[in-house]
Amino acid sequence: MGILLSELVIDSHDPTALAAWWAEALGREAESDDEDEAWLAPSPQNPQELGLLFIRVPEEKAVKNRLHLDLRPLDGSDQAAELERLLAMGARRVDVGQGPDVTWVVLADPEGNEFCLLRSTPSDLSADQAAAEALS
Repeated sequence: MGILLSELVIDSHDPTALAAWWAEALGREAESDDEDEAWLAPSPQNPQELGLLFIRVPEEKAVKNRLHLDLRPLDGSDQAAELERLLAMGARRVDVGQGPDVTWVVLADPEGNEFCLLRSTPSDLSADQAAAEALS
């Protein structure tokens, strides 16, 4: 037996707008069939991708997220380029107590949901894992 993580549900005041923002950030397509929810389905190239579902809620976000997304720059990009792109899209830097020595950048989307932009690309990560396995 097993279980598959299907989607992450994100509370929102404007699900359609927030889904559109995340679709642009992630290079995916936003879909909606009513004003109270919108989603980003996994891409056809990567059907194991996590889906994101945005649902309308009346209350404002009040505290730091207990769960957040970590974004990794794709090969051919880097953290600095993606940071510039995300800030130009309306993300903002936030301090959640991460300290000055971390390798990631903490940001918030237009509705204040925190997420992290990591430094390494998938190729960097694979090379690091291969090097670690070679040492063990």
